[in-house]
Amino acid sequence: MFKHLDTSVLGAVGPQSEVIEQALTHGFHSMDLNIVDYVNRAAVRGASYARRLIESSKLRIGAFTLPFKLDVEDEAFKKNLASLTEWASAAAELGCARCVTAIEPAGDWMPYHENFTFHRDRLAEIGGVLKTHGIRLGVGFRAAADLRRGKAFQFIHDPDATVLLVKMINATNAGLLLDTWDWFVGGGSIETVRALSADRIVAVQLADAPQDVPLEELVDQQRLLPKVDGRFDIPAVLAALAEMNYDGPVSVKPHRGTLPASGVDSVTKMLNQSLDVVWKAAGLNPKGRVSALSGSAPA
Repeated sequence: MFKHLDTSVLGAVGPQSEVIEQALTHGFHSMDLNIVDYVNRAAVRGASYARRLIESSKLRIGAFTLPFKLDVEDEAFKKNLASLTEWASAAAELGCARCVTAIEPAGDWMPYHENFTFHRDRLAEIGGVLKTHGIRLGVGFRAAADLRRGKAFQFIHDPDATVLLVKMINATNAGLLLDTWDWFVGGGSIETVRALSADRIVAVQLADAPQDVPLEELVDQQRLLPKVDGRFDIPAVLAALAEMNYDGPVSVKPHRGTLPASGVDSVTKMLNQSLDVVWKAAGLNPKGRVSALSGSAPA
């Protein structure tokens, strides 16, 4: 596995060159991509121009976020699916092999079982488009209870139901977006992480939570930087991923509001330092494998 920069945490950033510089300066091996912006720039200036900085940097493009919601009307979904073909093609040209999305935990449209079928079928269509371009689809969930309040129908907001949904999707390239904050807030444990297989995990996001707030009262704005002695045993998660030979991106994803109101350089440095601390605590070497020095099997 490799250290990935999730640029959504940085807030407002400048041109792509600035993001690339930050990733390189602070030791990240990959970064995400705003695929819509990239395709638009390629349409104006040409694909070779749009990708020249990425290619010269030698950075991986670890993933892009699906740029549309699933729970839209059929006509809008069909248009988005058509656009996804172009986006996926552009991503594949950059060597990007992962797309991630998170399902909404409640809604006013349809009851649970109907919504389950609805999401299973739409994710299968999306997975089919992505598979044509060699791209995997990572599906995550959102666990914070406040996101479900005031909605007519509850939907998936825990690990077990998400794993079941992924298994039911008729697309062999579909897997999990494993987010430690949502995983543990949603009732998951380190044992349920260990029960997963590496081929079912598409991408990993790390965040901790305050110790003094009940799980059912936590909100997304309380996503904290991961640390060794935090509420969630994130080093154990990383060690488990290494043991199962997970080989994808790992990013740090706190809520931007929990970080100091400082510049992009300071925030990127903070993200890398946090990731580095839990990485080393898990006994991993720079390539994300169990280090021989940790007393485990050699890398």
